[in-house]
Amino acid sequence: MFLGSHRYSELQRGLSRISPSLLTKRLKQLEDAGIVVRKTQQGRKGHQYFLTPAGKELKPLIENLAVWGMRWARGQLRDEELDVEFLMWDIQRRLQIDELPDGETIFCFIFNDIERYNNWWLIVRADSVDLCTDNPGMDVDLYIRSSLRTMVEVWEGDLALQAALDDERIDTQGNKQLSKTMLSWFGINPYADVRPGDPALTRVAADD
Repeated sequence: MFLGSHRYSELQRGLSRISPSLLTKRLKQLEDAGIVVRKTQQGRKGHQYFLTPAGKELKPLIENLAVWGMRWARGQLRDEELDVEFLMWDIQRRLQIDELPDGETIFCFIFNDIERYNNWWLIVRADSVDLCTDNPGMDVDLYIRSSLRTMVEVWEGDLALQAALDDERIDTQGNKQLSKTMLSWFGINPYADVRPGDPALTRVAADD
């Protein structure tokens, strides 16, 4: 919700490893605790969830936890821990629309090391970015191919995007201008600059 997700489907996409029943239960608990409020969507079915003032005060705590996790708990992700859905949801949110040409732009991300959900389309318009796994039947402006692990490493800041492009671990085909300017429009994890801490420091007492 801090990042602009309010519909149940948006929350579910960002928390894809949580079952719908558990997500519903957790949202109800947050409501009961006064952290979120649920509102009916005008002219649409379902509800939207918004932070209360009490909920918004949690933002610094959550940001500090994110920094701590990137520094001390990131480790080496196993293949089964790589989550393509969460990755693409994050890429969708961080895409820099202002750096793209006017009109509609279609990207297709292809992950060559997974069988399920290996193709993703981003449909970018002036005020929205839609993400889908079904071919929208539109002309693609730029194809972006890589392994899932490579894209995760780029997203987490462990591999520079330019380096991945230079050695073709990420391969682009299509609009040459979009390919050349990928560093400007491809958003990055806001905590990518947080580097892993020294493992030795997890075995000694901290200074007061």
